[in-house]
Amino acid sequence: MTAIFMATTVLFSSCASIVSKGSYPISINSAPSEAKIVIKDKKGIEIFSGQTPATLKLKAGSGFFGKARYQVTFSKTGYDSKTLPVEFKLDGWYFGNLLLGGLIGMLIIDPATGAMYKLETEFLNETLVQSTASVQNGGLKVYDFNDIPVEWKSHLEQVSE
Repeated sequence: MTAIFMATTVLFSSCASIVSKGSYPISINSAPSEAKIVIKDKKGIEIFSGQTPATLKLKAGSGFFGKARYQVTFSKTGYDSKTLPVEFKLDGWYFGNLLLGGLIGMLIIDPATGAMYKLETEFLNETLVQSTASVQNGGLKVYDFNDIPVEWKSHLEQVSE
């Protein structure tokens, strides 16, 4: 009976599923805080919308043998929007299936659950840059050349003479 139990355990074990997870927590923060964040999966489907700081779980897998990829877009009034990728990589524990004889774990369980992948970074902390475009009363502010700040003048280009 013990031999049957051990053989079944080895045959049906999946190393990454035992040691790793199918989803991982990620903490997202920004400076300034309370920026809006939108997370989309690799198909462009929105899976989360909220504000920083935020902590949530992201699935590691995206279909059979597919690793998940996400895009996190930060936005806040008066600041430039920024989009960052969230990537997963192959988990070293996935190859533990070779040592433990878990062929079913290697070919079926870990690829189906996403446990063969792990999150590359657990924290996103993004500093947003204040927008250089000035919008007032729903319109674009037009500056006279003499009113332009000195540090902006080095970025100007002559359009016509």
